Amino acid sequence: MSVAHNQLRVARELWNRLQPLDRGVPTRLQTLLADRRFGSRDRRLYRELLFTALRHARRLAALPGLDDLAWAARLAAACAVSRETEAFRAAFAPAETPPPPDPLGLVPAWFSAEADTGTPAAEAAAALLARAPVWVRLNPVRADEAHAEWDARGWTALPHPVLTAARRLPPETGVTACAAYLNGHYEVQDLGSQAILAALDLPTRSPGPRWLDACAGAGGKTLQLAALLGPSARLDAADVRPAALAELRARAARAGLAARIRTLPRAPDGELYDGVLVDAPCSGSGTWRRAPHLMACTGEAELAAAARLQTLILAESSAHVRTGGLLIYATCSVARLENESVAAAFLATHGDRFTAEPSALDLGFPQLAHGLAITPGRWDNDGFYLAVFRRH
Repeated sequence: MSVAHNQLRVARELWNRLQPLDRGVPTRLQTLLADRRFGSRDRRLYRELLFTALRHARRLAALPGLDDLAWAARLAAACAVSRETEAFRAAFAPAETPPPPDPLGLVPAWFSAEADTGTPAAEAAAALLARAPVWVRLNPVRADEAHAEWDARGWTALPHPVLTAARRLPPETGVTACAAYLNGHYEVQDLGSQAILAALDLPTRSPGPRWLDACAGAGGKTLQLAALLGPSARLDAADVRPAALAELRARAARAGLAARIRTLPRAPDGELYDGVLVDAPCSGSGTWRRAPHLMACTGEAELAAAARLQTLILAESSAHVRTGGLLIYATCSVARLENESVAAAFLATHGDRFTAEPSALDLGFPQLAHGLAITPGRWDNDGFYLAVFRRH
């Protein structure tokens, strides 16, 4: 059996073991690739093939179940060109490169009507199906040390023309293994995620240094918020998941920001803040570049359920905003139901206390009726949404 045919056999085996395509895929994928029979090049190869299969799952599902060569041909035509995929592509890619598939044929049926990104649906879908780079946010004080280590490793870090702390590196660059990362010189954070707080123009626009991150998770935006507000910042980071808060504390210590951040399982009753960030749980449709399995398990019912939860969390969090304070609503979704519709519903019930405001900066992204659409692919970024409300 040739090398390429053995790769096909293993890839098909892994694909079958990866099923069903639900939110447990990342954990199963990590377990599958941890198999001791795989070296580092094998892991890179099968990760690329499986991610390609996830992006093209709808087209692959239409093939006859036992037609391995047709399955391989579609993967070989669509996967990244690299040293790892060279043998696979040489053996199975069609002699004539086929035209790229219609991106709207690869995403869920609801996408065309529901995606609200300020760009045509097909363009947004194509961006969400692309391979994602690595974006990091530099600690400006230590930027030179990070660049020196990247240069020594032969990595090209490209600056962003607007977000001065952002750097883009090639896909799958092992930035978390660098000494500069371990010493807190930068954080891994997609450009779209960085843009949410950058668009607020903090600390210029902040009514004060006391903020609540109501859905902090592992703290990417918490750390960015603490850095933007400066030494006077005092943040409460709340999340119901102890493991996420433990990771946040470790990251804050590494970044030298632990003294500014207090972690809590929930926001303190009755406490008021100058600003409250609600980075709400969502469908994750803006992150399909990095989590393509979500396309297979996100339907209209999931969008509606997410919107109900987001509406509840936003209403509860609004009670913690002091007079004159800011309430920031954000998602990593491109669905109108989770974005503009939630913002409009909030104003319909809380308009006597809150007013919608445009973001201080648009960073080249389109303003919608109630918020900013951080369009996927505009700066090689994931898709996000941002709405700003001020308490009367």
